[in-house]
Amino acid sequence: MPVIVFASSKGGSGKSTSAAILATELAERGATVTMIDADPNRPISKWAKHPGKPAKLTVIADVSESTLIGTIEASARTSAFVIVDLEGSASLMISFAMSRADLVIVPTQGTQLDAVEAGKTVQLVKSQEEAFRIRIPAAVLLTRTSAAIRPKGLTAIETQFRRAGFAVLSTQLHQREAYSSIFSFGCTVAGLAETGQFTSKQIDSARANARAFMTEIVNLLKAAKAPLRAAEVA
Repeated sequence: MPVIVFASSKGGSGKSTSAAILATELAERGATVTMIDADPNRPISKWAKHPGKPAKLTVIADVSESTLIGTIEASARTSAFVIVDLEGSASLMISFAMSRADLVIVPTQGTQLDAVEAGKTVQLVKSQEEAFRIRIPAAVLLTRTSAAIRPKGLTAIETQFRRAGFAVLSTQLHQREAYSSIFSFGCTVAGLAETGQFTSKQIDSARANARAFMTEIVNLLKAAKAPLRAAEVA
């Protein structure tokens, strides 16, 4: 089943947050999902210790360079989706994960400095393609953007990516307190309703954005002819 890798060379890109949002959206719609937490800070593993994790979502944190490929392949045999949250620096772990990826997502904030780092990560994907002689689809995800305002600088950055031959997701993950709060409360975006800290409008807006993100990822996998159980994400 498809393996989706989240990679970024820069901290604060929204890598773990976007990985968690995708995983929970898929799991809440009935898909079995395994998340492999390969980030040394273990943000996903810490979040998963709380009781609000979806029942169909499994988190694995005990991985190393020597066990990562085996863990990915074993998880792909039992789960509809495998999502890997990588560490932020170049390593064999990143190379190994990319070699098994059906799709690499490179999250980045919409600043020029962040865009430069995102470009380095996409170039790393291309170097892995050459090294392993395989095609590894990759796309840039713009994070922490405004839902109401589209700055000219952001448009310019998107143009730069596309001129460089980098795919950019149409969906952006907007700046929403709900997204960062799932790590504070240990739940999904939908589960924030039980905290009493967010209005239904805030949660609905965040979920609509998350759903659009999930849908675009699923459609990309279908277009790439990844081994997708489409019926599990109806």
